[in-house]
Amino acid sequence: MSLRITDDPAADDLLSTNPLALLIGMLLDQQVAMETAFAGPLKIQQRVGAMDATTLAHEDPEAFAAAFSQTPAVHRFPGSMAKRVQSLCAAIAEDWGGDAAELWTRDDPDGATVLKRLKALPGFGEQKAKIFLALLGKQYGYDGAGWREASAPYGEDGSFRSVADITSPESLAKVREYKKAAKAAGKAGG
Repeated sequence: MSLRITDDPAADDLLSTNPLALLIGMLLDQQVAMETAFAGPLKIQQRVGAMDATTLAHEDPEAFAAAFSQTPAVHRFPGSMAKRVQSLCAAIAEDWGGDAAELWTRDDPDGATVLKRLKALPGFGEQKAKIFLALLGKQYGYDGAGWREASAPYGEDGSFRSVADITSPESLAKVREYKKAAKAAGKAGG
């Protein structure tokens, strides 16, 4: 399994091999380009020297925020996103033994259970949790019963709605077109 989200082979390799990196990338995916968000975990690892929940949760908050602020910044809101990442890592360390993959592997959970677990995480609302569940099912090998239904509409086969559907520059362009159209429709309707 090899994700192709960022157009940076090193960043994509980290996302493909480190479940926490993928989860952090999803957390960062707001108010920045998807590629920027999902390239964030590699920047964090390079600047902090780690990509494990326990270490990141216990980093000095000021030093961690400073690492986020280095050019190029991890996120356009480095201070607040550094806090969110540390909160997420603390939850993974405390509730999931430091292993983000436990969210979708512990006790062989179905899609609805994984969705509930994701929504319980700091920074993960309904939509973000559904998109991440769709990403797990479409590209990360998760095959729990009912994952497509639990992640609807993002789990729909053949759709180009979110990062869950990005496998190439062409699919990224299709997702961008969908998001642009959805945003235009939202503005027209409201």
